[in-house]
Amino acid sequence: MIYTLIFIVFVIFVIYAFYIVKAKNVKAVPKHWHSLLKEHVLFYKNLSKNDQTIFRKRMMLFLSEIHIDGVNTEIEELDKILIASSGIIPVFGFSNWSYNNLSGIIVYPDSFNEDLQFSKADKNKRILGMVGTGRFNKQMVLSKKAIRLAFKNKTDKHNTPVHEFVHLLDKMDGKIDGIPELFLGKEFIEPWLSLMHKEMEAINNDTSDIRKYGGTSKTEFFAVASEYFFERPKLFKQKHPELYKMLSICFQQSK
Repeated sequence: MIYTLIFIVFVIFVIYAFYIVKAKNVKAVPKHWHSLLKEHVLFYKNLSKNDQTIFRKRMMLFLSEIHIDGVNTEIEELDKILIASSGIIPVFGFSNWSYNNLSGIIVYPDSFNEDLQFSKADKNKRILGMVGTGRFNKQMVLSKKAIRLAFKNKTDKHNTPVHEFVHLLDKMDGKIDGIPELFLGKEFIEPWLSLMHKEMEAINNDTSDIRKYGGTSKTEFFAVASEYFFERPKLFKQKHPELYKMLSICFQQSK
């Protein structure tokens, strides 16, 4: 009995020590990041001052937990800011969120193919971002060009890194299937499926302003609709009020 108690106390101490060390590794937010965020990240710009402070702190926690590596490209300060922002935007409604299904992000200079090749000689280099599987499990691969474009154009309803982070949220219930069960709750699953099928049909009939990639599968519909929700919330609410309401519940965000 005494050994069991000692073991339990030891485990509690190790867990406590881990979080203390982890907390110490979170760096202070560079003061000039506020102006960079206001310039490049519309979601941040539209937050209250208090929420902007929270956003910046959560970015630094994200960067302390997720390792970012560049392949044939330099990871500049702005890249870190934009990647971290992309990770925080879809989970900002959850106060204590940590991506336990992500350990690292690999950044390529431009698009790549399914084999993660990106040289000029490689064909079918159409991928701008992906959530890794197999030996790349808990990894995300992003194109630096796509990261920059995602925040440069503030009217296109498109954001590749946010798209990939939404896939990670979708994966939290064990599979990426376009049905965010952990976030919607059982009572909303059927209404979500009904809305999704209806809108996918509209996309494929060219009667929706949600981009065509959202009509290829339920998985991509969830991620594409979420991009629109975060990039152009007012327009999304106007054009798709039911979907807007459902995603507001899913992400616990109101705009």
